Amino acid sequence: MLKKLEIVIVGGGTAGWMCAAALASLAGEKVCNITLVESDEIGSVGVGEATLPHMKFFNDRIGIDEADMMKQTQATIKLGIQFVDWGSLGNSYVHPFGSHGARIDGVEFHQQWARVRHLDAIKPIDAYSFAIQSALQNKFQFPGQDQQNINSTFSYAYHFDAGLYANYLRRFAEQKHVKRVEGKITHITNHPDSGNIASILLESGEKISGDYFIDCSGFRSLLLGKNLQAQFEDWSKWLVCDKAFAVASKVTDELPPYTQSKAKAAGWQWRIPLQHRTGNGYVFCSDFISDDEAANSLLQGINGEALSEPRLLKFTSGRYKKSWTKNCIAVGLASGFLEPLESTSIYLIKASILNFIKLLPGANPQQAILDEYNRLMDIEYERIRDFLILHYHLNQRDDSELWRYCRAMEVPDSLKEKIHLFKHRGYVDSYTYGLFSVPSWVSVLAGQNLVQEGMDPFASKLSVEAASQKLQGIYQNIASALDDTPTHKAFIANYCSARP
Repeated sequence: MLKKLEIVIVGGGTAGWMCAAALASLAGEKVCNITLVESDEIGSVGVGEATLPHMKFFNDRIGIDEADMMKQTQATIKLGIQFVDWGSLGNSYVHPFGSHGARIDGVEFHQQWARVRHLDAIKPIDAYSFAIQSALQNKFQFPGQDQQNINSTFSYAYHFDAGLYANYLRRFAEQKHVKRVEGKITHITNHPDSGNIASILLESGEKISGDYFIDCSGFRSLLLGKNLQAQFEDWSKWLVCDKAFAVASKVTDELPPYTQSKAKAAGWQWRIPLQHRTGNGYVFCSDFISDDEAANSLLQGINGEALSEPRLLKFTSGRYKKSWTKNCIAVGLASGFLEPLESTSIYLIKASILNFIKLLPGANPQQAILDEYNRLMDIEYERIRDFLILHYHLNQRDDSELWRYCRAMEVPDSLKEKIHLFKHRGYVDSYTYGLFSVPSWVSVLAGQNLVQEGMDPFASKLSVEAASQKLQGIYQNIASALDDTPTHKAFIANYCSARP
């Protein structure tokens, strides 16, 4: 019989309790004992109030009741992200959690749309997405089960209070026998031969040993960065924003089922609607604006009264090259940080812990296990990196130094190729691994005005007139389906209202 593994999680917050909940639910007591160490004196960064559809997959997989979770975390639905002023001033588009239209005679929808977009009857590509139109009309219903219907062509995610979500997972994990230890770490002991982490010592004098240590210590990266001296790869030459102010404001009458990202002179401002408040923040580059100016700009751009003074976060975009080093697996901010533009923080936590569970070895893993984990996480980080850079690089703004710099900067070859393939053939690769799918890339490429000059030759099998009629039919189907769709506010009130 294999020895039960001792797994120690350092740090709580969203990352730590997601790890604890997933391990307790998917591995369980027969495989491992789980100890989570956190200090009440060390606060959580609390980022990640907006999520991606993979959050629902994670919650479902570990056995969380959706309606209860949403009620307990003041959650709302998220159908996508609205980008305002990104491609150019006055420009607006939505990155949806769903497709634009549907494949037409085996050809991607955007290829046919590009062929006929010059016709008077053809609308912007956003008009042919059920997810986008639902979002903009503040409506929501669960996706339909009939794959032939237009209301089956989307997924959804959540906006929630990250602190409440961490507390929810803590209760969930402790019911599954995760042991929580309160305390600050004062010393880390490494094996003299292997260099593996052997134990941690707490301020109380308690010593905790383990086979694996999961570093969820946030930006400090206490185990991976400080103790094991892992190499950090700095991506700030492409993702130049290095600070963010965050502030909550009173909830407004509107309850839009989408996140808003509004580009500003030195960065961008987010708006995240929850049941009890609205989350706001300004992500900016300190080379182009002072902290005081950024805080004032944030406060001027919110709807409703601010509930506190803005809180400042400092960061460097990038990641540790090997987030699994020796017997330490870094998760969340301890492994790297990519700004919250596309709500990828919690997704990367999910990817990290599920990849670890998928590869979970005995107490002495072969190097091939570590290499495979790091390969999978490399793919995740690098493809998200390219997608984020795309938003900044693909712009026609000339009103500030930030946007001029981003438009002119050299970007990774992998992104250059992506842009070139879309421009000259409308081609977007469909990843086996990696986060963003074809509709995601199309939404930004087309939304920020990259004109598709060439297209799939198979699209011409259908006449322009027939293609136009197909698009008009899709548009009418969306309009008809939305007539029977309740408002987002009514859905929340009936399904998961947090009000007593």
